[in-house]
Amino acid sequence: MSDAYLDSPPLTKEQQAVVDQPWDTRLLVAAGAGAGKTHTLVRRLDALMNAEENGAEALEAGEILVLSFSRAAVRELRERIALHAREARRVRVQTFDSWAYALLRSAHPDHDWGALRFDERIREATDAILRGAVESGELGAPAHVVIDEVQDLVGDRRDMVETLLDHFQDNCGFTVVGDGAQAIFGFQVSDEDARAAETNYFFDWLRASYADDLVELHLSGNFRARTDEARTALSLGPALQRLPFEVEASDAAGEDLHRKLHELLRSCPDFGAIDDSFTLSSLRDFPGTCAILCRDNRQALVLSDTLFALEVPHRMQRPLQDRPVAPWVASVLRATGSTTLTEERFRELLADGPLPPIGDHGRLWRSMRGAARAPRGLLDVAAVRRLIAEGRSPDDLAAAEPADLVVSTVHRAKGLEFDRVIVVEPTTMTELRKQHTHVDPAAEARALYVAMTRPRDDLFRLAAPDTARIRKDRATDRWYIGGWKAYIRDGIAASGRDISREHPPGTEGFEDAPQAVQEYLAAAVCPGDELVLRLQHEIPMAADQSPPYSVFHGDRPIGVVSEQFRHDLHSSLKINKSWTITWPTEIVGFRVDCLESVAGSAASGARAGLGDHGVWLLPRMSGLGRYNRRGTFHPEEEHSR
Repeated sequence: MSDAYLDSPPLTKEQQAVVDQPWDTRLLVAAGAGAGKTHTLVRRLDALMNAEENGAEALEAGEILVLSFSRAAVRELRERIALHAREARRVRVQTFDSWAYALLRSAHPDHDWGALRFDERIREATDAILRGAVESGELGAPAHVVIDEVQDLVGDRRDMVETLLDHFQDNCGFTVVGDGAQAIFGFQVSDEDARAAETNYFFDWLRASYADDLVELHLSGNFRARTDEARTALSLGPALQRLPFEVEASDAAGEDLHRKLHELLRSCPDFGAIDDSFTLSSLRDFPGTCAILCRDNRQALVLSDTLFALEVPHRMQRPLQDRPVAPWVASVLRATGSTTLTEERFRELLADGPLPPIGDHGRLWRSMRGAARAPRGLLDVAAVRRLIAEGRSPDDLAAAEPADLVVSTVHRAKGLEFDRVIVVEPTTMTELRKQHTHVDPAAEARALYVAMTRPRDDLFRLAAPDTARIRKDRATDRWYIGGWKAYIRDGIAASGRDISREHPPGTEGFEDAPQAVQEYLAAAVCPGDELVLRLQHEIPMAADQSPPYSVFHGDRPIGVVSEQFRHDLHSSLKINKSWTITWPTEIVGFRVDCLESVAGSAASGARAGLGDHGVWLLPRMSGLGRYNRRGTFHPEEEHSR
C-alpha cells in the first residue's frame, strides 16, 4: 500500500503542534485563509486513531464526530481524507444538518423529520442531545468532536454545538477550527440588533466555558496564495478578527476596513468589459480554475445570463442548502428489483450504468450504506429512496459537475479556492445605505476579504453588472425581471425544484415513452444546455397557479413544471387582485444546472417501466427565464385592465 503522506506537504511546527495534542484536549485553532487547515485536520484525525502518535490510547472511527458548515467543506475534507489519510478513512464527515437529521432518525425513526425546515431540525436535535439521544442511539457518545468553520456558527447551530460539547464535557475532547475574519453568515440571524453579538460569539463562549483547560493554537502561514497579487488582502485579516462587538464601534471599524479592502482591490488589474473579445477569450481559454465572485444573487444571475448569451461555458454555484442527488443513483436503483444490495452487486450496477459516478466506488458504497444500512453488510434500497425523497442524501452522493469557470456569490464560494479569482467591484457604503434599510459594514468587509483570499495566483476586479431590473417577489422569495414601472414583469429566475418530480416525464401528454425520455436525458442533456418552457393551454391549474408548461430541450419535451413553479409564476404576474394576467406562451433562457436523481410516485414509476422504487432522472433548472407573449405586448393596455 502506498504511503498517503508522500504526496502531501510536510507539517509546519504550528501544524504539528495541533496534530500532537492528546485526544482529550479541548483545542481551539485559529486558522487564517489558506493556512493549511484541511491538511492539518486530516493529519489530526490520523493521529487520534494512531496509538503511537496519540500516547497509549487510539480512538476508533466511530468515536470521532466531524462536523462542518457547508457541503463544499465536507466534500473537500472527505476527498483529502481519501487521498492522504492513513488511519482515518472510515471517519464520517458530515454537515450539521446531516448529523442532526441522523440523530433524530435514530432517536425517533417513525417521525417524518424530512417535513421540518432546517432550523426546526437543528432545534429538535438540540433537545434530543439533552434527552440523551446521542449516547443511547446508534450514533454513540463521541470521544472527540472536530468542528470546522466555527466562525460561521450562529443562532440555532451555535446553540446545538454548545449543547453537544457541554453534554459530553466530562469525557470528550474537541478540536474546533475557525477564522474570525471570515465570519460571513451572521445575516442568517434575522434580528438585526443581535447579529453583531452573534458574530464570533462562539469563540468567547469557548474561552469562558473552558477557561482552565482550553488550549489555543494558531496557524499563521498561508499555503494557498502563490503570488503577491493573491496575497493582496491577507494583511487585513488580523484587524478583521479583532473587530469590536459593540454595534457602533463595529460599524465604524468595519467601514474603515471595507474602504481599505476596496482600495487594495482597486490596485489589482481590471479584467475588462465582460463582452470584450479579449476578455471572452481569457475566460474561455484559461487553463486553470477560475471564479467570478459576486456580492449577491442578483449580480450572479445577471453575469451568468450574460456569459451564456456570449457562449462562455461556466457553472453557477448552487445555494448551500441545495442537495441534488447524482444521476448514477437513479440508474443503480432502476436496475434492481431487490430490497437490498451487496457491495459486489452495487459495484456491478455502477459499472453498467449510463452515467458513471465521479469518485472512488468504495467510498461511495461506504457513504451510501452508512446512510441506508441493512443487516449483514447490506444496503437498504428503500432507505436510499427515502433519503432522496426527503432531500437527505449523504454529501458524497451530491451531483457534482466539474467546471473550469464558476460564477458564485461570495457566501457560496466559502471554503473554496481557485487559480484565478475575479471579484465584482463592491458598492461603496454610501451607495449601499441608499439601497438598503440596514447595512452591516463589518459583514461587508468580511465578505470582501473572503472573496479576495480565494485565489492561488491571479486576483482581478470586474465592473459590477447592471442589476436594476432584477427584483425579488417578497411573497415567494424568488427573483424576477422587472422594468421601469412597478407592474412590468419580463422574466423570472429558476429554482431547484421547478420541474415536477411527482410522475416521470413521459407519463402524460408526451409522444415519447418514459423510458425513452430517460435514455434521452442520460445521453443528450448536459449542464449549460438551454431549456424552454412552452405553454400547454391557458387554463390555470388552480386559482393561485398558472396553466401548465412543458419543459423542452431543443425540440424534445423532457418534463413539466412543478406546482411550486406554477404558484410562484402566478404570484409574480398577479400584480393586484383585479389584474388580468397574460400568460407567456414561452419562457426562454433557462439552463440545465445538472441532471439529478429524484423520487416520486413508486406506482407511477412502475407503470412507466422505470423499476419498483419510484426513482428517475430529471434536469434541474437554473438561470433567468424571459417571457415571450403572443403578438405585441403593450404595457399601457395591460395596466388599464
